Amino acid sequence: MIELKGVGFAVNDGEHGKTILNDINIVIPSNGITAVTGQNGGGKSTLMKLLMGIEKPTSGRIFYNGNDITDIGVDERARLGFTIAFQQPARFKGITVKKLLSLASGKESDVGTLCEYLSSVGLCAKDYVNREVDSTLSGGELKRIELASAIAKGGDVFLLDEPEAGIDLWSFEALIKTFTALKGRSVIIVTHQKKILEAADNIILLNHDSQPVMGARAEIMPMLRDNEVCGRLKR
Repeated sequence: MIELKGVGFAVNDGEHGKTILNDINIVIPSNGITAVTGQNGGGKSTLMKLLMGIEKPTSGRIFYNGNDITDIGVDERARLGFTIAFQQPARFKGITVKKLLSLASGKESDVGTLCEYLSSVGLCAKDYVNREVDSTLSGGELKRIELASAIAKGGDVFLLDEPEAGIDLWSFEALIKTFTALKGRSVIIVTHQKKILEAADNIILLNHDSQPVMGARAEIMPMLRDNEVCGRLKR
């Protein structure tokens, strides 16, 4: 279970400070899919960075399974079982997909295992295992490979920032199945994709002009129809 108590995050913006998140009080269950949606600029990606330890709250505390992890950095959170897939994945010139997935899993992976990782995100292993993770890959391909790396690493908490980016409709159902298969862990997904929201157990609605709202999918989905975010939901 992840609990945020009074969490806020602000940055210096020229002469004035800018508050991105303010007094967030939510509890994210240990099992199931929690989708995070809301207006652009509402702090969704910032929330993921705070959970991973990439950024530190300017106020409040973050707890994981009852332990205060506010001051714990990225490396230690990774050892605790936190895994993140970014909205804009990094490129690694000179590193093949096979090497990247093996590094993520912590062991040399055979072709069968690599195929499982890649097929779960709609890629064929034989077409990608020997390719470098560099500029020859499209943004969509890179996004899928990063997601496959997160799956290879495993863990107890998956933080996925708009994982649907670059995923075509043919492989989208496979992606939903991948998330569903991870339901025994905490899967936290930033998304505007209606199908992912409908697959979530809980939804957090983050808007910059109001307090966050969290609840079960059946409770929050009707609220989205009356919210500014509704116009950006992707089917």
